[in-house]
Amino acid sequence: MIGNEMNRARRLQQPADRESLRLAYERVLRLTDLTVEVAESRGLRRELLRWRDLIASLYLAAAPDAAEHDIAFRALLGLTPGSATQIALLFR
Repeated sequence: MIGNEMNRARRLQQPADRESLRLAYERVLRLTDLTVEVAESRGLRRELLRWRDLIASLYLAAAPDAAEHDIAFRALLGLTPGSATQIALLFR
């Protein structure tokens, strides 16, 4: 679900979409918090919290930054082997 919201936010990088982008990042932050609460792996929780800081900085940024968003999205997908297979499909 976090990846779905990140993909949605990826399409909202135009200045006219700023409010929709902020709402998407809010959903990403909330979904990340919920995932951290239920994650059994301490290592995954730690990495998700570090990743959350990236999203928080994107949320607080004065202007959308598509390149930074893609870096954060790739980092998220790289956290698990299953989602890592999606990197090649999303970033051509």
